[in-house]
Amino acid sequence: MTTTSAPGHDRPDPSLDAIMSERRQLINLAYRLLGSLADAEDVVQETYARWYAMSRQQQEAIASPGAWLTKVAGRICLDLLGSARARRESYVGEWIPEPLPDRTEWIDGRGGGTTDPADPADRITLDESVTMAFLVVLESMTPAERVAFVLHEVFRYSFAEVAEIVGRTPAACRQLASSARRRIRASQALPAPAGLRAGLVRDFKQAWEAKDIDTLVGLLDPRAMMIADGGGLVSAVLRPIEGGEQIARYIIAIADMAPGLTILERTVNGQPGLVAQRDGVTVTVAAFDVPGDRITRIWAVRNPEKLWPWTGEPQAASDSGHDARHGEGETTIT
Repeated sequence: MTTTSAPGHDRPDPSLDAIMSERRQLINLAYRLLGSLADAEDVVQETYARWYAMSRQQQEAIASPGAWLTKVAGRICLDLLGSARARRESYVGEWIPEPLPDRTEWIDGRGGGTTDPADPADRITLDESVTMAFLVVLESMTPAERVAFVLHEVFRYSFAEVAEIVGRTPAACRQLASSARRRIRASQALPAPAGLRAGLVRDFKQAWEAKDIDTLVGLLDPRAMMIADGGGLVSAVLRPIEGGEQIARYIIAIADMAPGLTILERTVNGQPGLVAQRDGVTVTVAAFDVPGDRITRIWAVRNPEKLWPWTGEPQAASDSGHDARHGEGETTIT
């Protein structure tokens, strides 16, 4: 990247490369805090806008620009998390975090093929902190809990640093993170080995295509739950479907109503998942939770505004009211 002059300055900015190198870290942080790549990109754009709104003298007075950018991005996310609760009260149906692709088919739990360098999955570190199961638990936390937990447990910021972002004492932030950690432990079982997870999801796909209800029931835990997110923009069940047999019957009904669907094996948020396409266009992305030898959760995202990373088509707007794909430079989540 060539060093250029920032808007409003008449000489080259020698720190531009260092400032822009923080972009990947900021996107990683904001996605985990917000569960939306679109909103994460908005946050990073706003963070950089605030940096460049300062004079050169103000910028040079900041000892650690990276820490400053993280603090600003964290505070913006904290504010957005507070307003998100109110927005989601009017959301039609269930709200599921935005799924991330990597566009590689997986075999026995390992990625294969090549990855599009412009793919949003290249912009986020795909680890256990972005699995759908993990993000769903984060959604149950208060904004302060979520920010304190993610900053400390995932990004390893000290509680003194977290306190500056959350606006509480280090001791209070420690308590917030501890409370969040208990939520994670109470809600998540140890995942099955990668090969077993991939095999179960593949068997699910084949049984779905064959309309084999008995096999589907056998693959699902009797207490399994399926949640769909259509956002009121496309048809989707508005409440969770509970029970393995009920889910299997629903899946078969979908196959009967949409005979032209193509089901693909894809990695979703770093885990084996399925993508349904109609006429080559992605219409559903399904993430699975497989803690043992059966599937316990299915999250099916159908809201087209959340599928733009899979279709390559920018959404009209994120639920925060902004179009997030007009910022300069490529954002990266890892």
